Amino acid sequence: MAVPITSIKKQQFTEEQLKEQKLDNLKQLLSDHEDAVQQVFTIMAELNDIGALEAATKLLEAKEDVAHIALGQLTRKPVTNIINNLMGVAGALTELNPETTTKLIEGLNAGVDEANKALEADEKVSAFKLVKMLNDPDVNRALNFGVHFLKGLGKGLKD
Repeated sequence: MAVPITSIKKQQFTEEQLKEQKLDNLKQLLSDHEDAVQQVFTIMAELNDIGALEAATKLLEAKEDVAHIALGQLTRKPVTNIINNLMGVAGALTELNPETTTKLIEGLNAGVDEANKALEADEKVSAFKLVKMLNDPDVNRALNFGVHFLKGLGKGLKD
């Protein structure tokens, strides 16, 4: 009968053997991905030719100064106002109904098209013609929308 195994000896590699193994792995990796490696070196050469690598190096060397300048710029009053306004607009946009917004934008586009046609025609609008236009259902609908929009805006401004 065989003698049971009571201990396992783990093979210890020397530091030189580990380096040799890593070098062999790197050689294999380079040969497996030769095209990719060539592309990387081409990109690096182009970046070096235009000075981008030097700029990136200088930027990394001065990272604390750059961070200080960037923070100084971001905390300026106009920048914080922009950020606060964007957050307010984003909050307001989340409250709007997407279908209504789409309909409004389509209406604005149609209105701009009509206005451009009127500009090209270069017709004079008399007071009589203006009163007559009030009977047009499209004009009446837009005026009704505008008047009620102004009423809602006025209510919102009261607070």
